[in-house]
Amino acid sequence: MNASQQRKRELIASQAGEWVAAQKAGALSATERRAFYEWLTVSPVHIEEYLGVALISRHLPLAADDPDLPLGSIFERVRKETDNVVPLEGAMPSLRVSAPSRPQPLRLLAAAAAAAGVICLGLFWWNGSRVTSEQYATHHGELRSWRLSDNSSLQLNTDTSVTVRFSRSERRVELQRGEALFEVAHQPAPFRVVAGSTSVLALGTRFSVYREAGSTQVTVLRGRVAVSSLAARGGPVTVEAGTQVRVADGQPPDSVTRADVERLTAWLHRQIVFERQPLAVVATEFNRYTALPIEIETPELRRLLVTGIFSIDDTQTFLDFLHTFQGVTIQTTPTRVRVFRAGAPTSIEPETKPN
Repeated sequence: MNASQQRKRELIASQAGEWVAAQKAGALSATERRAFYEWLTVSPVHIEEYLGVALISRHLPLAADDPDLPLGSIFERVRKETDNVVPLEGAMPSLRVSAPSRPQPLRLLAAAAAAAGVICLGLFWWNGSRVTSEQYATHHGELRSWRLSDNSSLQLNTDTSVTVRFSRSERRVELQRGEALFEVAHQPAPFRVVAGSTSVLALGTRFSVYREAGSTQVTVLRGRVAVSSLAARGGPVTVEAGTQVRVADGQPPDSVTRADVERLTAWLHRQIVFERQPLAVVATEFNRYTALPIEIETPELRRLLVTGIFSIDDTQTFLDFLHTFQGVTIQTTPTRVRVFRAGAPTSIEPETKPN
């Protein structure tokens, strides 16, 4: 659901709340009943939001008390008015009802009618089983951010993919690959991130999760999280602000250690920060963003220590930096960047960090 759709959904929910409040205050006039009917039959989304608000307020179905406009009749009328169909995947729960086979466009409206007839199932659905699912992803070299439906924020690093599934009972994010930073809004439902066999339960916090080959790294910027393994025995470990933990697949979490938060989150400012890191590690990090992969061909060069701050959008500055050291040769081909030399020194550290 994009931002525009979210705003429309919020407006419909607000209108539903006004109708429930009006019905709770007393019987509607004939004009008001007709206005309510016209509003309700705009789309199945209006029906869903009205059901949800009425269920929560424990006054479902208020409109059904009106003999001039029973709720069941409204749903049946909506089912027949196919011109009003507004497709919305997952807008209502899937309920089995005995009904003649209908064309595909009517399935959502049939579910709405069924919901009116089996309200106890609707109450169970609204209390926990209703799930909204959204997919977010970035391409190679791309960084993006979103505001989620619960008002939490999501920032994705390059080559990252997550699936967000929110229900009344749990807010769950599955990190398939890459790196994501979360700022969790306070809500009754717990907020959990799952990456591989690693489970991260947020306890009111801002934290990042980086899914690498065979392991997951969790770094907390503010607040604290509980990190556990879904595939190993042992309870969760608490990771607090300024610390991090790594969890190998199938293993319990490692010991919690101090984190260089500024370096680990430099990507939020489109930067990469290195402090005496081997050139092989530096090249691997740059390759997360560059169009042409950097290959360090000489073994001695792979162990050279590099310190600096570089822009992820300016690989050439990094290559020019390497060019300043005697004996280092760089060759750019249509498919890669080759870095090689013979007789390398033991470290490369500039006197001042490049901007």
